[in-house]
Amino acid sequence: MKPSNDSSFFGHPGGLKTLFFTEMWERMSYYGMRALLVLFMTASLQTQGLGLTVATAGAIYGLYTGAVYFLGLPGGWLADRLIGGKRAVWYGGIIIFAGHIVLAIDLQNLFFVGLILVATGTGLLKPNISAMVGQQYSEEDTRRDSGYALYYMGINIGSLIAYFVTGYLQEDWGWHYAFGAAAVGMAFGLIQYHFTNNTLDPKSVEPANPFVGEARKRAWMAVSAVVVAAVVVIVLAHMGTIVIEPVALAQKVAILFTTVFFAYFGFIYFKGQLTDNEKKRLWALLLVCIASACFWSGFEQAGSSLNLFAQNYTDRVLEGGSFLTSWFGMTAIPTVWFQLSNSLFIVILSPFFAALWINLAKRMIDPSYTLKCAIGIVIMASGFLVMFMASQYAAQGLKVAPMWLVTTYFLHTVGELCLSPVALSAVSKLSPKRFAGQMMGIFVLTYSIGNIIAGLLSGNFDPENVNEMPNLYLQIALFSIAIGIIIALLSLKSRHWEKSGIEEKA
Repeated sequence: MKPSNDSSFFGHPGGLKTLFFTEMWERMSYYGMRALLVLFMTASLQTQGLGLTVATAGAIYGLYTGAVYFLGLPGGWLADRLIGGKRAVWYGGIIIFAGHIVLAIDLQNLFFVGLILVATGTGLLKPNISAMVGQQYSEEDTRRDSGYALYYMGINIGSLIAYFVTGYLQEDWGWHYAFGAAAVGMAFGLIQYHFTNNTLDPKSVEPANPFVGEARKRAWMAVSAVVVAAVVVIVLAHMGTIVIEPVALAQKVAILFTTVFFAYFGFIYFKGQLTDNEKKRLWALLLVCIASACFWSGFEQAGSSLNLFAQNYTDRVLEGGSFLTSWFGMTAIPTVWFQLSNSLFIVILSPFFAALWINLAKRMIDPSYTLKCAIGIVIMASGFLVMFMASQYAAQGLKVAPMWLVTTYFLHTVGELCLSPVALSAVSKLSPKRFAGQMMGIFVLTYSIGNIIAGLLSGNFDPENVNEMPNLYLQIALFSIAIGIIIALLSLKSRHWEKSGIEEKA
């Protein structure tokens, strides 16, 4: 059956069902583990944690989440040139599963090995499964956008399952069971992918632009050399021969990623033989990319400093006779459950925001990409103003009500819905057509940069110095608001850049 005639999954091609459930279970495993990382690393040795400082844990968290996005670049290259999307997703899932198994078996000694395996597997799976969704549709198929919306729903269902399950297991059963749940989730994803991948469209199976002959051999030799070098470094670090200082490494990697971003962006701008209109649109896209990096550096506090705030300074005690107490014997709201707020708000608010931009356009109100991104940053920053007020109570030794964190997550989600889909749309629309794939790769670097900066920022939240917490949240809020205002002012000019020669591109 041709994909254009296949409507076996809610009116969409059957291949989307395979990808929907594979991604749902992969995201369950990813978000479940990510939610636990900082809590586990900062937990005392007596409670089977690693006993690391907040600064070190934050740096490791930033390096891990940043690496997940950065490794998507070589992951996409491997699929395009060597193994194809179908095999990339399969092998990526197996590597992720192996990483979760390592974490579940020996958290203390093999923690970093597990992290590296999960990050590597995710870099191989994530970009290729997202690309394969689009490949299930023909160029003329009008179902593509709604297919991606359905796929995005799978991501959020997976994250909801992750927070519920790992949060409960961590509080009531311990770290090994919580990390083990992530392995079970990935196993479900692999099993269903293995038995249903025959529904995938043939063009998503083979490499899009494969190496042949000697070029293929050289590429495999290069891949093998990188893998061997990585294994040697891991073994030497594990033995203590190489000492890696996470905070210093995170700072250097943040500088490296930022340098690569500007160098590659500049290379396309100056050496890409662009027209004047294409160059103007790239200036607008540069503002979107800067907004993206700044936004994620604040938003990604969810898994680090906000997670610790939920654990240490939020009143999570449940009243006797409540549903969770009566049925599950729980005495407190699991720390991880606060991150449920983001996924729930996305599911509830996404249709509203999709309709909002359409209705504004009908009324001839069409904010520029940069203005929408600026609004997203300012709304996200207002969440940290809420945390500034909440942390003042914490600084006095009080536990704050859960609604402070829930309100913060609500504002962060509204900011995300203003910025994230808009930024992705901007990349696809403003990029020179012949550089569209590379520009998306460059844009993904903004996620990596934002995640590493988020980890470094979260390291400043010293639990031994609670009085400094309000000022730190206020600094993040004011800096983000300032960035948002600057980008909003520049949007007066960038609005014209975005429209430069757009009819020529169409």
